[in-house]
Amino acid sequence: MLVFGKYETTEVQIADPSLANYVTLETKKVPITFGRLTRRRFEKAQLSVVERLINKIMRSGQGKRKMSGKYIRGRNGCGKKIQAMKIVESAFDIVHRRTKENPVQVLVKAIENAGPREDTTRIKRGGISYTVSVDVSPMKKVDEALKNISLAAFSQSFDRKVKAEEALATELIAAAKEDSSSFSVKRRDEVERIAKSSR
Repeated sequence: MLVFGKYETTEVQIADPSLANYVTLETKKVPITFGRLTRRRFEKAQLSVVERLINKIMRSGQGKRKMSGKYIRGRNGCGKKIQAMKIVESAFDIVHRRTKENPVQVLVKAIENAGPREDTTRIKRGGISYTVSVDVSPMKKVDEALKNISLAAFSQSFDRKVKAEEALATELIAAAKEDSSSFSVKRRDEVERIAKSSR
């Protein structure tokens, strides 16, 4: 099956062997599973990576954390999967037009480059809490990468004339090239820098 009836996934290469079991490329023409693969632990690893990106795009907002001095709220997009799917499909078309590469391969490269390898966690001992550095599991690495890619698309298109699909395509291309202008790569570097200081 081709993604959106256009893009082949059999030739897509996953360079990071730790992510091979967590980046699923098997998909169908319309990447919707109606939440069947989210009921048990680790089951979402079997979910197509394209559908996982669509689910991350379909967010209600940034919440408490501010980006660029603004509270980012989704365009009433929570639960509107068809709208999110059209954004991702248009973004894939833009990526294919700009790079002449398979956009699924660009997405996989972006996930590999945008996922942090190290993070911090809080530990409390004897009434004193402090942060320690921990390795990030492959599942969380994929989740964090997809979250940061979708947040980058939101922040670039929020309250601007840039369309969401153009912002997403730009972020995917920049993250795949590990460009310093990519929000998700900057976020990865920031998380790893904080983790390094907590060793």
